[in-house]
Amino acid sequence: MKVAIYTLGCKVNQYETQAMEQELRRRGHTVVDFSQEAEAYVVNTCSVTAVSDQKSRQVIHRARKLHPGAVVAVCGCYPQTQREDVEKLDVDLICGTGDRMGFLDLLEKTAAQRDRCCCVDRSFDRRTFEVLPAGGMEGRTRAMLKVEDGCVNFCTYCIIPYARGPVRSVPLEVAAEQARQLAEEGYREIVITGIEISSWGMERKDGKSLIDLMEAVAQAAGDVRIRLGSLEPRTITEEFCRRASALPGLCPQFHLSLQSGCDKTLRAMNRKYDTARYLQSVELLHRFFPRPAITTDLVVGFPGETDGDFEKTMDFIHRCGFAQMHVFPYSIRPGTPAADMIQVPPEVKDLRTHQVSRLAGKMHRAYLEGCLGRVYPVLFEQPREGLFAGHAPNYMEVRVTGEGLHNVIRPVRILRTDGEVLYGECEKE
Repeated sequence: MKVAIYTLGCKVNQYETQAMEQELRRRGHTVVDFSQEAEAYVVNTCSVTAVSDQKSRQVIHRARKLHPGAVVAVCGCYPQTQREDVEKLDVDLICGTGDRMGFLDLLEKTAAQRDRCCCVDRSFDRRTFEVLPAGGMEGRTRAMLKVEDGCVNFCTYCIIPYARGPVRSVPLEVAAEQARQLAEEGYREIVITGIEISSWGMERKDGKSLIDLMEAVAQAAGDVRIRLGSLEPRTITEEFCRRASALPGLCPQFHLSLQSGCDKTLRAMNRKYDTARYLQSVELLHRFFPRPAITTDLVVGFPGETDGDFEKTMDFIHRCGFAQMHVFPYSIRPGTPAADMIQVPPEVKDLRTHQVSRLAGKMHRAYLEGCLGRVYPVLFEQPREGLFAGHAPNYMEVRVTGEGLHNVIRPVRILRTDGEVLYGECEKE
């Protein structure tokens, strides 16, 4: 049958979608674009905010309206956390975030028998990591390698621990073998991803941690670049940096979740670090890596955040000097402790978001300007606006004049920037 999948949310969802697409093709089905005619439409949902739930519902409604005779199936974090809401929608199959291959079994059964089915497990009961096919979307130059699922941090604003359950880690040897296969398939970069990769291996209690996994993956992948997903500041220790800096293919871009630069707000969020520990991580990275790109997320207007708290965050951001920031006004996630706290007025959140975004843009431009005159090995991906675009190891976008560069790594001297993109010319090899 023809199957179309629409994916909302994070890189883990994207990874799981491409794994399901691979398995569907292996089973003899055809995967088509969500805008095309199909026998089954799958919506892989996100539930990180109430807005995410709304977007998921909109896609589900659209699929049913446009394709009344097709099977509409829903999986992901939204039905895992809001099962009763999804049951009210006109869908044929409802599953959660677990057992993706079992979900495909049910999809085939539902399409054949036309019997509606709801099969959402208890996420907190999960104890094993489901190994899925690693890879990338068709035509991509980089592949994602999911190494971990689940989270036990229980930040007060976040629903994900309830949606994903406890930490489960891929065995080290399995990750290494998948990395070797990806290298053989021609991918030039592997992105290590998961719900909370800093917790990789914690449930095994065998002394292994993320850096051990990174070393195994890097050795198996050969000259393929390795990029890390989002990290908790606690991951960045002197030993981690010493061993990581010895990996020649590791991209020096580190996404350290900040969320707030005020210790009082961090405590209210139930984050597991303070600003002193965070700054220590930043300083260690600068000590061991030449001009690393340190990126982050920031939540503005968290419940109880005063003007003074916000000013502390602004001062702290200045000290960190981020290469790039993702700034989000706090959004109520029903079912979390923060939803019941005293909320910051919307107009205040909007003003603060604007102020932080302006500072973030200034820091991003400063980082790009610091790239001028330097030479970076750029992994090229696709033509864009008459030029060929790719990414340097620091994940800054680079464009050059050229053709036929897809999935090619070339040294590029950076000549100028427009404040968003770097422009350069390929050096002779």
